[in-house]
Amino acid sequence: MIRKFRLAFALAPLALLAAGAARAEPYLVADFDTGDVLMQSDATEPWFPASTTKLMTTYVALNAVREGRLTMDTPLTMSRRAASLPPSKMGFKPGTLVTLDNALKMLMVKSPNDVAWMIAESIDGSVEKFAAEMNATATKLGMTESHFVNPNGLHDPDHHSSARDLAILTRALLKDFPEHADLYDIGELQFGRQIIRNHNGLLGHYPGADGMKTGFTCPAGWNLVATADRNGRKLIVVILGAPTPRIRNNEAAMLFDRGFEMSAAGQKLEALAASSATTPPDMRDAICRGHGRAQMLAMQEEFVSSAMAQSSSALAGGGDPSSMLAAAMGAAPAIPPLPAQTVKFDPVPVFIGPKPGWTGPVLAATGEVEAPSPVSAYAGDKDAKPDQAAPLALKSAVKPVAKLKHRHVTRQAQARMAAAAHRVMKKRRQK
Repeated sequence: MIRKFRLAFALAPLALLAAGAARAEPYLVADFDTGDVLMQSDATEPWFPASTTKLMTTYVALNAVREGRLTMDTPLTMSRRAASLPPSKMGFKPGTLVTLDNALKMLMVKSPNDVAWMIAESIDGSVEKFAAEMNATATKLGMTESHFVNPNGLHDPDHHSSARDLAILTRALLKDFPEHADLYDIGELQFGRQIIRNHNGLLGHYPGADGMKTGFTCPAGWNLVATADRNGRKLIVVILGAPTPRIRNNEAAMLFDRGFEMSAAGQKLEALAASSATTPPDMRDAICRGHGRAQMLAMQEEFVSSAMAQSSSALAGGGDPSSMLAAAMGAAPAIPPLPAQTVKFDPVPVFIGPKPGWTGPVLAATGEVEAPSPVSAYAGDKDAKPDQAAPLALKSAVKPVAKLKHRHVTRQAQARMAAAAHRVMKKRRQK
């Protein structure tokens, strides 16, 4: 009986989706190559994107590299403003240097808000200017329901997107920057002795899954932009506002499974009709607060009871459990819920500090940091050796900035200058 209940509970949200019943969250399945929409519901409704925003942050950063404004090895500087942001975060101290390559890997795996802010400030001098570039990029790509005010997706009532727009962005990322496609399927990072796992539960669990980005805030719910490849055909799935990450992942797997069985072309992404909604719904009560969440769970129990009633004879007879979902869908049996076992990945190493020998520019927020102290290129590793430290020449390579805003930073700079002068005078006396 316990097994039956668990099976029904896992499949009930999928049966609801397949049957076309009313549901709160938008979803979309699109063919990557053609841009055809295979399935969708409310795909143009405005929604809070949460950390799926970081896909746009990545696009703007990669475009800046293409334009020659920086390289993947350019060190970026963690500002005090960035370091003060709430989790998820890497927790680096102000003045810490991180190359763009390492920053983007961290962004796609751990989704740190401080690193997203650091990227924005370092590239354009301020988050406000970077957000303007994000919006200009969205307009260029045809993302008509999107407006960005920050690079990380922390909640703001004026920060929104849609399932359709996120699918357009996904296509643009992979088509415009195919050389960086490996950013999105990293299962684990290794930072010193720390292993950081990707939040995307499809990686390693759904065959062919190779990206892209998850997101969560209470007003947004559990969001997912995912890609998968089967026999040379790539699909994009976007789910917004799911009640739990497990349901989100299982729904995505089912949508992929159905999408790969479909061949008929649908509307193009750009041709979907605009939603009548003008503002995103706030899912806070349903996702994070007791009364609304209790209602959501009660609704799920109702679906469970219905699904169990439909499938009791099949389960009692020892038949294929997935026939329950197949009956609800009127289609071939779908895949079972994603396995829960831990998948082993080959961790991709990341580090803080510039690459050894780097003598190029170091980017920083305008007016925030004048000259960060050099740090070990492998500062995430407690066993880093002294000869792996960044070259002192970096101190003169920092991009010029305006007058320092923070008094204690000025005092630190004065202390360093005084110590350097003392060492020079001591050497002269010794001579």
